[in-house]
Amino acid sequence: MKNIYLLKDLAKISGCSTHTIKFYLRMGLLKEIGRSPSTNFRYFDDSTFQQIKKIRDLQKQKYSLKEIHKQFNGQADE
Repeated sequence: MKNIYLLKDLAKISGCSTHTIKFYLRMGLLKEIGRSPSTNFRYFDDSTFQQIKKIRDLQKQKYSLKEIHKQFNGQADE
């Protein structure tokens, strides 16, 4: 069974701020799995947590967020 997280919970377990996660969402590095119709809260799952770990690992290897975005979307440098 998958774990479901709210934004604040995902921030807590990943060690990222909510602002960072929202920035990753705006950049297209992360996707929410849904929203609550009554509260409009975003929902995330374990795959989102794993994606954050990948982003952080690549940043430690000195990749820029632009390069990471290209890598996640299968775009090779020309």
